[in-house]
Amino acid sequence: QPQLVQSGGGMVQAGDSLRLSCAASGTIDSIGVMGWYLQGPQQTRELVATIAVDGRTNYGSAAKSRFTISRDNAKNAVYLDITSLKPEDTGVYYCNADRFSPSATLTYRNVWGQGTQVTVSP
Repeated sequence: QPQLVQSGGGMVQAGDSLRLSCAASGTIDSIGVMGWYLQGPQQTRELVATIAVDGRTNYGSAAKSRFTISRDNAKNAVYLDITSLKPEDTGVYYCNADRFSPSATLTYRNVWGQGTQVTVSP
């Protein structure tokens, strides 16, 4: 089964910076667009940003100018850097891959990481 394993996050102070990481595990032939989503107090999962294999990025409604998405194709990993954290950044961050192919003949769609809680205290 395809897996996206997240790390980073936790409890931080306002003004801090942090990096969220997400790495694909298992047998991997290719991975499509990867991204980050934020589930806030409203319990809706909103797009933060996506990044394609060629590095093209798209920032969504949940993104702030303080958010930067990046990707390491050699490691099958995606990262989200957040600077000058604010309490409003609090929530559960999920990584996603729109396509995860363990082989040339098998593809899983819309694979999610386990989620990472980020809590920003004032």
